[in-house]
Amino acid sequence: MKSRPNIITAPQVHTKLGSLRGEYVSVKGKEDGAHAFLGIPFAKPPVGPDLRLAAPQPVEKWEGVKDATKQPPMCVQDKEHTVDLLEKLGGMLAVIPDISEDCLYLNIYTPANRAHDAKLPVMVWIHGGGFTVGSASMYDGSALAAYQDVVVVLIQYRLGLLGFLSTGDERMPGNYGLLDQGLFHHAIAESGTAAMDIFMSHDPLPMAQVVANASGCGLESTEKIAECMKNLDIDTVVNMLKDPRLRVFINVDGHFLTKPLDELFHKHELLTVPFITGVNNHEGGWLLAHFFTFGNWTNGMDREQVINSLSFYSDPKHAFMKDLMIDEYIGTGEDHVKNRDGFTEMFGDLLFTIPAIKTANYHRDAGALVYLYEYQHPPKFLQKKRPSFVRSDHGDELFTVFGFCFTTTHTKLKDACPQEEEHLSKTMMNYWGNFARTGSPNGKGLVHWPKYGAQEEYLAIGLKQQETHQNLKKDRFVFLTKTLPEKVRQHKEKMERSEL
Repeated sequence: MKSRPNIITAPQVHTKLGSLRGEYVSVKGKEDGAHAFLGIPFAKPPVGPDLRLAAPQPVEKWEGVKDATKQPPMCVQDKEHTVDLLEKLGGMLAVIPDISEDCLYLNIYTPANRAHDAKLPVMVWIHGGGFTVGSASMYDGSALAAYQDVVVVLIQYRLGLLGFLSTGDERMPGNYGLLDQGLFHHAIAESGTAAMDIFMSHDPLPMAQVVANASGCGLESTEKIAECMKNLDIDTVVNMLKDPRLRVFINVDGHFLTKPLDELFHKHELLTVPFITGVNNHEGGWLLAHFFTFGNWTNGMDREQVINSLSFYSDPKHAFMKDLMIDEYIGTGEDHVKNRDGFTEMFGDLLFTIPAIKTANYHRDAGALVYLYEYQHPPKFLQKKRPSFVRSDHGDELFTVFGFCFTTTHTKLKDACPQEEEHLSKTMMNYWGNFARTGSPNGKGLVHWPKYGAQEEYLAIGLKQQETHQNLKKDRFVFLTKTLPEKVRQHKEKMERSEL
């Protein structure tokens, strides 16, 4: 065992690219904390006309010892929106750095007491945020590293226009924010999966033309659009991010994403690595509902408000489908509180829960080992900030997965956690850490988590207990994946016949 002073001294590591000096951080409940190395470059800065809106290039070596104790800038995003999100998590302290195109950095946390030559499991966190917001600095891997004896890596990736703008051809193929090396042995998808087709675009060129037009670029050819966008000043790009209509999405570029996702899933063209996926039991309950609803919705909603909140189905041909969904979740719409509850359930099901179950099914059927969960605990500090009808909202599981009850750095909770929450956090970190080590979340002292099979088993994770159940939201799953598409198909045929 190393002596304490050695652990606390600023750690230095030597990599093939150069040397780094990090810092020691303490972790509540652990005698030995973690070593943090912040702002490590993993690609050449994607700036200038050659590297903006292009695949990342290898980072260059550096001389001397790089200071790795400061948070990297966030990738370009609407900072006000990010601040607003964090304010809704009142009780959470986090650093919000400046934004910059030069943002391809990662933060690494290791157990401070690791042996010099130890080969530890590596857990890589890819933050969420709808491909438009987020950063490594909103998180802290120190508690997870110290409690689970793993290396935690928090990465950043290009967001919004600079990560996904595409002309649909080789001039600007898109998906720059997703390009990676395929090195993962296991994967965990928390409240977000590849089946979320709301983020997919099958024809990216029209939006590229709208964006180019809004920024004063000529539209004569995709070559001209690409050249102009790559040379735009960054202030113009940042201003465009404030317009919610200028949303760019992931597209089938033929290289990174070779076919539409449905086709890849149906043909089982996916990595069959061990896979955990799951959702929280009120994904649409609060945080995201705010960005889609208008006026005061928390006390109740009328049917009109619910219809207007489904703005992501704006195409007129979706009108019939929208009506059917609202009938399913809202019914007659007399009771405004029931309408609100129906809306938040529908919102969570459409965006997260049904895509997660679809993804679990596809991975299982392709031969992968799959574990499904439903997380059911809203953190105490957030319960005080939110209406009582909100259960476990989108993102609530992050507080226990990252052990925010135990962190002491830039990202921490203002108040101490109740003992029950500390216990739940250790349970979550154990499941996740075991999975990183072995490909199974199960281990000593934990409720057994069955694999997801023909019975559609899943683990319900509550504050006081974890229980095994089957067929998560089966009735809604059948409605949204079978009944609804069939009714829409019949309606379409009927309309086509009446036009003849």
